[in-house]
Amino acid sequence: MNDTPWLDERQLRAWKNFVAVVERLPGALDSQLQRDAELSHFEYYVLAMLSEAPGRTLRMTALADMTNATLPRLSHVVARLEKRGYIDRSQCAEDRRATNATLTELGWTKVVATAPGHVRNVRANVIDRLSDEQLDQLGAIAEALMPREE
Repeated sequence: MNDTPWLDERQLRAWKNFVAVVERLPGALDSQLQRDAELSHFEYYVLAMLSEAPGRTLRMTALADMTNATLPRLSHVVARLEKRGYIDRSQCAEDRRATNATLTELGWTKVVATAPGHVRNVRANVIDRLSDEQLDQLGAIAEALMPREE
């Protein structure tokens, strides 16, 4: 006997629409950034988070938290960005076991050049399609769906 509580029509419609966004939006973000800046969305997000940090530097663990990435994934991406000259890694002065990632001047220049096109794309695909109320709802929904550490 199956006691799974199946989705009703309303729930299924919401779920399918959500899945469509989850599947399509990353491609829209990635394709614009690849075309215009030769960066993936995640690479850009890493650079952007560093650009907003004090001294443009964060511990790798903090950067992983901010970008919702595992340390292995982040380390791989940071290594690629380091090879391109956008990030420098160094030992953390406060905790010699930790590693810092710092946005280089070349990385800063890349973020500054890339941001306008990315923001236009984010506006076209998400922000400008929503009313102020819907934007607040989107923020609340996203927060509710974020995994919680237990």
